[in-house]
Amino acid sequence: MSVVVFRIDRRSGVATYLQIVRQVEQALRMGALEEGDRLPTAAQVAATTKVNPNTTLKAYRELERAGLAEVRQGAGTFITRSLNEPDSGPGWPLRAALNDWLHLAREEGLGGEEVQAVFRSAFEAVYPSGP
Repeated sequence: MSVVVFRIDRRSGVATYLQIVRQVEQALRMGALEEGDRLPTAAQVAATTKVNPNTTLKAYRELERAGLAEVRQGAGTFITRSLNEPDSGPGWPLRAALNDWLHLAREEGLGGEEVQAVFRSAFEAVYPSGP
């Protein structure tokens, strides 16, 4: 059973429940979480992050809607599939690479507007809109 520790950045501008969802997705891509692993309870997440348990439950419901987790009454929330396999959907390698780049940009201190500007510049270099 893998253990995931959530890190919440209250200044990021990203909703807390989405931070939890994204961290689970990243752990799945990296292989830190695998099918069958149990996620921490809402109470455990609340104790370590000072996040309202309902926020964690909202994140877990989102993971369930995405088909990544399953809530088993009285037993907890369990991972139902991995994201670290090459056949995890169309465009997966590109999406995974972009996600990794976005996380690196955040770690390097770039804000959302700066990331958008860098992306827009790179995008326009590859996909010029002119005639």
